Amino acid sequence: MIISIDVDAQKTFTPLCPDELPVADGHHIVAELNAQAALADLRVMTKDAHSPNAAWLCTHPNDILQPTQLPDAPEKWVAHAIVGTEGFELLDGLPAETNYDFCVWKGVSPALHPYGACFHDVRERLSTGLIEWLTVRGATTIIVGGLATDYCVKSTVLQLLRGGNWQVLVNRAACRGIAEETVAAAWTEMTAAGAVILDNAAAIQHHLNPMQPN
Repeated sequence: MIISIDVDAQKTFTPLCPDELPVADGHHIVAELNAQAALADLRVMTKDAHSPNAAWLCTHPNDILQPTQLPDAPEKWVAHAIVGTEGFELLDGLPAETNYDFCVWKGVSPALHPYGACFHDVRERLSTGLIEWLTVRGATTIIVGGLATDYCVKSTVLQLLRGGNWQVLVNRAACRGIAEETVAAAWTEMTAAGAVILDNAAAIQHHLNPMQPN
């Protein structure tokens, strides 16, 4: 069973919402996310879903990543993916939420700001149900793409690798990251943990079916 996961493919992480957390070219991953989903049996959506009263909010970009002293939201961030705003929306060209097979909304509580999609809390005690759902569905291969490479994608991939006996493939062309240095470190960390990094959906297809002619 092959599962494709769209990690936080939302307008908040693109130049479409320049006052939030815009990731360069973040809005250009839709075609690759759809291409990797075409290789899968089921498709999962994850979204940041934040409160306008979140305890980790800061008003100035210079304060981003400053400590909060909150155990499950350790770093400050500017407002992003506030429920009901444009930034909360999925990228144009992706399915409607109701057309996915499983959905995760994370960070709803004002005191929580998880990066990975498998747990509601940073300490990884409160499951979102994603690992359990993948297990029940008999997942053997999980294909991951989304935003941003160096935070939510990386954390989700690492949680998946720890959470089950399946192969995790990461579609490089379906990801975009915030900073060159942290993106490079994320690729290294994911590879070291056992993820298979592939350049695009075509490379994933060849990996899954190496005997199939190009």
